[in-house]
Amino acid sequence: MSLFVFVSLGLVLETLLAYKVGSYVDVGSEARRTMWRLAHVHGTGLAVLQIAYGLTLKSVPAAADALTSACLLVALGLVPLGFFGGGIVVHGGDPGVLVFAVPPGAVALAFGVGRVALVVARHPR
Repeated sequence: MSLFVFVSLGLVLETLLAYKVGSYVDVGSEARRTMWRLAHVHGTGLAVLQIAYGLTLKSVPAAADALTSACLLVALGLVPLGFFGGGIVVHGGDPGVLVFAVPPGAVALAFGVGRVALVVARHPR
């Protein structure tokens, strides 16, 4: 579902660009455009990562862990939300305060991916 949401966001952004919507394409909207593109790209990538994690669980069941899963879900929520929210209200060329949700999401992502990597590395082949 998350992959559908973030791919759809990309379609919305392309539509805003195609119709040259001022609040998206004006020179003063560069920060907004950048933040929203980052939300789309990171959300899509993290959704694909969720799919890869699910497929990993089939071959390495030991990677199934509630904390790892929670970390990856937190990252899927916070990183794109932080970028998108940071682009809603832009102050000059700076993103809005919601961009501060990105670093905790990135930490959760690193922790979750690290936990999967450790389990997979220990898994006998």
